[in-house]
Amino acid sequence: MPFETISPKFSGTAPRLKITEVECHVLLAPDYDASFTSSAQDSFVIVIRTDRGVTGVGECDANPWMAKTCIEAPGTHTMGLCIKEMLIGADPFQIGDLWKKMYLGTAMNGRRGMIIHAMSAVDMALWDLCGKALGKPVHELLGGATRQHITPYASLQPAGHRFEEYRDALCASAQKAKSLGFKAMKTEITMNGPYGHGGMRESYERHTEVLAAVRKAVGPDVTLMVDVQYLWKDAATCLQTVKDWGEFNVYFLETPVWSDNVREMAKLAEQAPMPIAFGEWLATRFEFEELMDIGKVQVAQPDVGRVGGIGEAKIVCDMAKARGRTIVPHCWKTGISISGTAHLAFVTNHCAYIEYLPPQLCHERLRRELAQEELVLRPDGTIPLPIKPGLGVEIDWDVVKRYKVA
Repeated sequence: MPFETISPKFSGTAPRLKITEVECHVLLAPDYDASFTSSAQDSFVIVIRTDRGVTGVGECDANPWMAKTCIEAPGTHTMGLCIKEMLIGADPFQIGDLWKKMYLGTAMNGRRGMIIHAMSAVDMALWDLCGKALGKPVHELLGGATRQHITPYASLQPAGHRFEEYRDALCASAQKAKSLGFKAMKTEITMNGPYGHGGMRESYERHTEVLAAVRKAVGPDVTLMVDVQYLWKDAATCLQTVKDWGEFNVYFLETPVWSDNVREMAKLAEQAPMPIAFGEWLATRFEFEELMDIGKVQVAQPDVGRVGGIGEAKIVCDMAKARGRTIVPHCWKTGISISGTAHLAFVTNHCAYIEYLPPQLCHERLRRELAQEELVLRPDGTIPLPIKPGLGVEIDWDVVKRYKVA
């Protein structure tokens, strides 16, 4: 089946390497809270090793036990093969060919969803490995950086189980983010619906109250995005509330209806007073094609740990550019995925912001302890171009050992 894939771009000859081992690590923070709606309390980390001692590390944002099974499960069908076995002995520089091999070799069971999420970790690790082998940062292998800095936004995390606690926690988080130098931030406002924080069931009007409070807390000059996490059943119900949100100068409204309701998205894209953003859950370019061409969303949000990896995310970014859409990648994991997201952004001029949480804003233990990314938030609210080989991330292997459960 012919379709585009992406492999590293570089001059000269690549060192001869063969993949010898694929290690899967399921990590779980000991203080995890099952009622806390955050996928950063656990992680699936993959390590790809070669015969020359060069390794690569990747991560996906999905159930880590399922991801491990997707990688290691044996197969007895030509289109239901074992991903790990398909990788052993392969040349890691053939990332595009390997992606196609995994995609076709698992097509009976995959094509979307969990297997693609698991493949994202493999793809990420391959880009990291190739960068380290060549002594080059991933953005160089993606074609070269087109700018010297990118702008992150802080994701504001709520707390509390009552309206006042929730509102005040978001305002305090927003003020802290501003004090750290963030010029943009995204506030979760989800006190109802499938993501209802702490089981809350507040009215839609109270969601407007929270937005007003956060905007007042940060002032008019901060770029403010809103994530309502699939709050409304359809466009009409959503518009009853958000039609008056224009006064708050919202940069985008994220996931206002269910992720598969592309025709309802199109109605919102046409009528809402702010751009509509989607894509955090989507797998492969094919779902993003539907999102942009039928759903008409103005902001596409590929996640390098779900969409199929860094290469597949780059294809989605190119598709968005051809359609005149903005990219703002989703990322809710550790410094491994954050670093992959940043390298993607540095080669994507129409990527307006990346999602970024420094340790000072993180509740989750794995976010704070697992990986140290090269990225640094400067006083002007930007992140400079990374220069370390690969993803430029350092893993604390003692943390891996301590939190590994499978």
